[in-house]
Amino acid sequence: MEKPEIEFPHNPLLFDSQGLSRLEVLSLYNHLLLPRMIEEKMLSQLRQGKISKWFSGMGQEAISVGVAAAMPKDTWILPMHRNLGIFTTRDITLDRLFSQFKGKDHGFTKGRDRSFHFGSKEHKICGMISHLGPQLGIADGIALANKLDNSGKATFVFTGDGGASEGDFHEAVNVAAVWQLPVIIGIENNSWGLSTPSSEQFRCEHFTDKAIGYGIPSEDAIQVDGNDVLAVYNTVLKCVKSLRENPRPILLEFKTFRSRGHEEASGTKYYPDGLIEKWQRVDPVEKFTEYLKATGGLTNNEEAEMREKHKADILEGLKISSDLPDIIANVEEELEDRFAPGTPEPIPPTSEGRELRLIDAIQEGLGMSMEKHEGMVCMGQDIGAYGGVFKVTDGFMERFGKERVRSTPLCESAIVGAALGLSISGRKSMMEMQFSDFVTCGFNQIVNNLAKIHWRWGQCADVVIRMPTGGGVGAGPYHSQSIEAWFFHVPGLKIAYPSTPADAKGLLRMAVEDPNPVLFFEHKFLYRSLTGLVPEEDYTIGFGKGRKVREGHEATIITYGLGVQWAEKVLDDHPEWSVELIDLRTLLPWDEEMVKESVNNTGKALVLHEATMTGGVGGEISARIHEECWRNLDAPVVRTASLDTAFPFAADLEKSFMANDRLENGLKALLEH
Repeated sequence: MEKPEIEFPHNPLLFDSQGLSRLEVLSLYNHLLLPRMIEEKMLSQLRQGKISKWFSGMGQEAISVGVAAAMPKDTWILPMHRNLGIFTTRDITLDRLFSQFKGKDHGFTKGRDRSFHFGSKEHKICGMISHLGPQLGIADGIALANKLDNSGKATFVFTGDGGASEGDFHEAVNVAAVWQLPVIIGIENNSWGLSTPSSEQFRCEHFTDKAIGYGIPSEDAIQVDGNDVLAVYNTVLKCVKSLRENPRPILLEFKTFRSRGHEEASGTKYYPDGLIEKWQRVDPVEKFTEYLKATGGLTNNEEAEMREKHKADILEGLKISSDLPDIIANVEEELEDRFAPGTPEPIPPTSEGRELRLIDAIQEGLGMSMEKHEGMVCMGQDIGAYGGVFKVTDGFMERFGKERVRSTPLCESAIVGAALGLSISGRKSMMEMQFSDFVTCGFNQIVNNLAKIHWRWGQCADVVIRMPTGGGVGAGPYHSQSIEAWFFHVPGLKIAYPSTPADAKGLLRMAVEDPNPVLFFEHKFLYRSLTGLVPEEDYTIGFGKGRKVREGHEATIITYGLGVQWAEKVLDDHPEWSVELIDLRTLLPWDEEMVKESVNNTGKALVLHEATMTGGVGGEISARIHEECWRNLDAPVVRTASLDTAFPFAADLEKSFMANDRLENGLKALLEH
């Protein structure tokens, strides 16, 4: 593909129709005019206090309109906050659009997200989050699904000169290049990241200069005049056609200018004198209007008719949206919408099974999931030919193929995003964190995309993230942490943490079948040290249903994971103690009813977990017990946890750190209270 050398801004703009008919050009003009007129009206609405915020795309309309017009309507676009033209060109009705701006129920997010932070499955638009960069990883996942389907479709994802500084940009472009994904990465280079000029964002001259570092050839790193709607449209059209035959990433750098501030409250005082005027000479709407009139492509009457039609539609949309009642909070609905519907009922096992190690049970459950869901994709570092560092996926690449069992680059954020993109495309996905400690590199994607996306605009996140976790293996502070409490606070996630091989298989199968994001913790110490009977058949265990491991009447231990084994050992050593032992199995949700019933019967409770004490899961469980069972408590709830330090390496330090070092004495003191 030809790569022209371009100086920006052009004056005059080129406006090369490249064989488009007059009607096709007029259609582009009509689409270009609408977002400009909407913006002018929204600025008036903002001054009147009828909307709360506005991120202006004035001066950049040609990019959004050209892209949306060139991308087939059955392909996904992932826009940013200056891409009003994407939504209007994809024919979203103005009453719904304005309802979104006004926080009305008729919008796309039920008043939960403002302005352009929304998506629409119907219009194949994926809603952004304010962190900008994570969109790119999601686009990788959608593009991967297209490639696996041999659909010939491309995906278009936007970022800006500021967003392109984020690590997510690097990760996603790297993954797209390594996997040769059919994704068009559009960088709107308006020279500013809020108030920071591009010269302080990166040292290379152009964003296209970065492409070679990812192995993207120069012909696929293209500068486009972002103020020329015809240049945008024709370039994207060629890219779409090219990717149909040859899937790969293409990087488009749109040179443009934001004629207003980052958002209206920020103003433009930081712009150098004369900069706005310089770019106004190539305003994408005004100059296209002048060009068409000068060349006979647009008459005054045609322009007037378009403007009157848009004006009437805008006023009608405003009236409809304004007349709608304000949202009245419905707590039940707010809570219900955290999760996508469709969580299946558990399927109990029908046999006792045979003896398996924990790791074998996980492998069996995962293999059954891959067999049942032919489109399911597993991703993670070294999970392919190597079988993962713990060998859970050993042999999977031979069983299911390299396309479905994918060893990934060291790009946790992009891969979590890609897992979400696969879900958006209708596929199930599993990502393995090599160690749960590494989840920090994908934290944003989990807590701000996976957890919130259904609550925001109704898109499910059918993703399982497997997390080898925990200590007792002499692995030190970066390979031993119990980090489940980091996510315990995040609505929209589900958390499973099995303590037996049978539960590991059944809970993993349920995690895959559930259309919601599940963090699946697997204790590394138990992988090969713990065996148990595991049914051979397919079965599932419901989330939020604990397991009563032992009966007792003197006290209750509430725990999960390795804590169950610790508790059983202490109780085996003290047969004189009558203590009920509850294995929570899952933490989000957790079985409050079982805990409440047990503690009300025994009158005493000890909450045990391997994670550190402060801010741990035990604090919440303890608080709930005190709230719900205080009349029947014979002693304060005891918490037993690991020390409030980082996880140490040396054997004696590790032993002293771990919660089980204090369990026996803590339980004895509780029983004697």
